[in-house]
Amino acid sequence: MSCTVKVIPEDPTHNGYILIPLVTRLLRECGKGNASVSVLTDPRVSGFEHACGIMPDIVERYKHLDLLLFLPDADGKSQSRSDAFAHLESELGSKLICCAAVQEVEAWLLAGHVAKLGRPWSEIRADVSVKENVFIPFLRERGNPRQPGGGREILMQETLANYRGLLERCPELAELQRRVCEALDQSV
Repeated sequence: MSCTVKVIPEDPTHNGYILIPLVTRLLRECGKGNASVSVLTDPRVSGFEHACGIMPDIVERYKHLDLLLFLPDADGKSQSRSDAFAHLESELGSKLICCAAVQEVEAWLLAGHVAKLGRPWSEIRADVSVKENVFIPFLRERGNPRQPGGGREILMQETLANYRGLLERCPELAELQRRVCEALDQSV
């Protein structure tokens, strides 16, 4: 049996190329290899606060889906975001699962390319501006401007080739997988 999942990013334009392959793989690990994964584009979200403000409307509009995943950046505010997530999840029901990327969604892609980055992973992970400081130069060097998303999807597929390594470098994803599997009544 398949399931339908809507991913809610802060920026659907570029983050979707990272998040769709990631969530598709995560769902496969939860026994949902035929899941249909899409990124929220209507309504168009522009930033964390905007997403939180319209989240009740989003959940109501897409309540027919199996799961809604709110996957924004932490941006150095992981504690306040955790508090906001707890509030959203308790108010809006079990179909919504929130998980912030430490520090930005682009770090999840970079986790599979550590050997090419020339910096220790702990330093990259702690960089609140990892998108500007590490990811954009990496994308210029390793991406492909002729591909949709500048090559983000292919680079993310390369990261997913070592999925276990990704979960080790980004433990919030291991926790997200556990929660998604639990929500879909699957064992990890």
